Amino acid sequence: MIKNKKILVLGLAKSGLAVTKLLYQDNLVIVTDKSDKDEMRINELKDLGVEFILSETGAEILDNTFDLVIKNPGIFPFQECVVKANKLGIKVVNEMEVGYGYLPKNVKIIGVTGSNGKTTTTTMIYDLLKKFNKPVHLGGNIGYPLCEIVKDIKENSILLLEISDHQLYNLDTFKTNISVLTNICPTHLDYYENDYNAYKNTKKKIFNHHTKEDLAIINQNNQDSLDITGDINSHKEYFNSEDNYYDEEGIYVDRRLVINIKDIKIIGNHNYENILACLLVLKEFVNLEENKEIIKEYFKTFNGVEHRIEVVDSKSNLKFYNDSKATNPTSTITALKVMPNNVLLILGGMERSQDFNELSGVISKVKTIYAIGEVTDRIYEYAQKNNLNCQKCYTLEKAMLKIKENAQNGETILLSPASASWDQYDKFESRGEEFKKLVEKLFN
Repeated sequence: MIKNKKILVLGLAKSGLAVTKLLYQDNLVIVTDKSDKDEMRINELKDLGVEFILSETGAEILDNTFDLVIKNPGIFPFQECVVKANKLGIKVVNEMEVGYGYLPKNVKIIGVTGSNGKTTTTTMIYDLLKKFNKPVHLGGNIGYPLCEIVKDIKENSILLLEISDHQLYNLDTFKTNISVLTNICPTHLDYYENDYNAYKNTKKKIFNHHTKEDLAIINQNNQDSLDITGDINSHKEYFNSEDNYYDEEGIYVDRRLVINIKDIKIIGNHNYENILACLLVLKEFVNLEENKEIIKEYFKTFNGVEHRIEVVDSKSNLKFYNDSKATNPTSTITALKVMPNNVLLILGGMERSQDFNELSGVISKVKTIYAIGEVTDRIYEYAQKNNLNCQKCYTLEKAMLKIKENAQNGETILLSPASASWDQYDKFESRGEEFKKLVEKLFN
């Protein structure tokens, strides 16, 4: 626990508010953010008697009288205030690291990370643990900040956390009992000044402080995952392996059939991999063989996670898929693999040095690219070099209007941007919501 410290919370948002509410009674906490538009959270701070300072970086506030900086995970590690804290020798952590210090004894922690698939995998693990009446709490990158839910967590319960690389970056003492690494591919590289090795090493922190008593669940088909986990101390279980795998008939754990493919509602090999990772966690808590029927009933009705190859209903003869969560080319490749031919693809968003050439293996499925966002012109150049049809749209609404003019009966429209949303949206969910609203407005 943290007491009698002077703390700068860098970045408000929900994690900043949660950690402030946990710490303010025992410490002097000052919160800074570059925006003062979130009046509700700022008023909450005022009600607590916590000072809020509007500042572009917070660097002018920080001096050697501070003991700790708690950074919002979205703030880049080379941001001015973070660099200044490092020079002053002031420790920089995030709210998850703080919340970890407030957990009661004997809590079993499951951490899930990966470039793709972590939210779906985490959701399935949570749903099934709840179905089996396990005392599980959900937080992290999905749901609530750890500092917000820590007061509700009791001894001998289960804490399930989706953990992004941004959150892993500033973890220090934090340790899981079970860690899942779904896969690794180049993404978020602007956060690491285009150093892919730095990104991979950050992902490796999901296994920090592991011993042979702790479990690591790893994708054997992903070479980068294998490379970074060769020297970890965990007990290792692999999916996409000889023992844990899927084929056209079903999904197998320890070479035993757990569920038939025909009984799974969500589609795509990537989802079968996510299910494998989920089942490897679940078998630590329940007997899979004895509970096949319960598992089958769950997957027969599980629709997947919103904004991840989500079917969008339309009264037209067109098929719409909202894959706004696809913030890197690897995610878009995954989506295109499960699509029919002649896809109308909405591609683009924030410039983060993403390489659209990675799409070359599946781009033949695309009839026309509708380019949006900061990378519109770069996507157009990519299309021209590869003899692909491409329309410059810049915004999602303009793309959808052009699709309304051009789409033919039976065609598939896929929003899978291979790009972050922050050039035009506050989060990828907002981009996906606008897509669904435009489907409703233009095609129903």
